[in-house]
Amino acid sequence: MCFLDHLFAQQWRVNFKDFKDSEPDQNVNFADTHWIAMWISIPKRHIVVFDSICSSISPEELDVVMEPFLYMVPYLLVECASSDELRAQYSLEPFTYERPTNIPPARAGDCGVYTLKYIEYHALGI
Repeated sequence: MCFLDHLFAQQWRVNFKDFKDSEPDQNVNFADTHWIAMWISIPKRHIVVFDSICSSISPEELDVVMEPFLYMVPYLLVECASSDELRAQYSLEPFTYERPTNIPPARAGDCGVYTLKYIEYHALGI
């Protein structure tokens, strides 16, 4: 699954508080200046954040950006499961994440291009 629209990610983050405060079973463009990509491994329950300019987001800020994804991706998997047997395989436990620092750095303004190339390489299996 690939979300290219930063508005989707923004809405997901904005509505996270409502999601977190709601009862169970009820219904990434950082600061409009920086693009990151996420590779989500469902079997490992882990997200790898590709950030070509690590200095653009502090670890504390990235924790805030990632929190909705860590909690809502598992919820999405459970809610979208096609059968009760499949739903039982998933857990609502939050995913983990990491941001590797061995990424070739981009210059300011190039993070969007690097993000798209990262998504393309993963789609091609590179």
